[in-house]
Amino acid sequence: MKSLRPIEIIGGGLAGLSLGLALRRQGVPVSVSEAGSYPRHRVCGEFIAGLSDSTVAQLGLAPFLSDALQHHEVSWFLEGKLARRQHLPSPARALSRYRLDARLANAFVEAGGSLQTQARVCVGQAKAGCVLTTGRRRTTSPSIGLKIHALNLPLECDLELHLGAESYIGLTRVENGRVNVCGLFRRRELVAQGAALIIDYLRAAKLTVLADRLAGADFDGESFSAVAAVGFDQHVPANCSFTLGDACAMIPPFTGNGMAMAFQSAAAALDPLLSYTRGEAEWPTTCAVVQTTLENCFRLRLATAKVLHPFVLEPVRQRWLTRLSRAHLLPLRPLYFALH
Repeated sequence: MKSLRPIEIIGGGLAGLSLGLALRRQGVPVSVSEAGSYPRHRVCGEFIAGLSDSTVAQLGLAPFLSDALQHHEVSWFLEGKLARRQHLPSPARALSRYRLDARLANAFVEAGGSLQTQARVCVGQAKAGCVLTTGRRRTTSPSIGLKIHALNLPLECDLELHLGAESYIGLTRVENGRVNVCGLFRRRELVAQGAALIIDYLRAAKLTVLADRLAGADFDGESFSAVAAVGFDQHVPANCSFTLGDACAMIPPFTGNGMAMAFQSAAAALDPLLSYTRGEAEWPTTCAVVQTTLENCFRLRLATAKVLHPFVLEPVRQRWLTRLSRAHLLPLRPLYFALH
């Protein structure tokens, strides 16, 4: 029997781990290099919308998502007041990255994969058999992402989205009575740390009602994480590199589709990579097939998110968005499907 070509994956997030595990289940030699370690917290909404059952089945994700909470409603707030309650066309899942990443990493190793943590790999010229799932591409964006887990914080519904001045923040229930508090803000010269920093950013964004509410909450300080220069992509990059997940395209977090896109990109790459490992296709062809698939899969949602993002970020446009929504002139259901 002819031996299979090996695959090297650089980056051990959702896309890299789920792809590596799926390949290992087919007997492919796979190595994953991850700059961090497991378990750890990441800046992430931890709200998975638009993940189809077919993608879950293709990647064998069901055991890892079995205890994810099922969420059905989103409440939008402007200046502390409810603007619109949205019933999702299909349930979203909610599970912390702390738990999900660790589960996938453990399963990958148990399946015989080679996992190196605390390993920073210099990514130079693209080479055959190398898949980049290295996270978001570098940008000059003035935005910062902040996240922390609140403990037993009451919510109005499954997911609260609060729109502020050049910012927005989501609160959603995850496992063990925790609420993931994760926001995108315009970076400011603030010196607080942890939950206090998030509260200061809320006040700077004129989200005083929410800031006061969180000021009395309990937090898991170790869950705090931050990421600077957060930017978003308009399209899948056209190059010879094999990129998946956020390294391929990063959608604004208000869509709730970032985690689903990571899994979907892994699923799109699986069959072409299997053909490559079996010697049925060469690397340039494999890259081209995957890039075309990703462009077709993500083009509409990235374009839609590009148009909508200023309306959830900029105060004047936020008010127009709110007026249209309250007048039921905003086609939420078609927009949901365009973004997912």
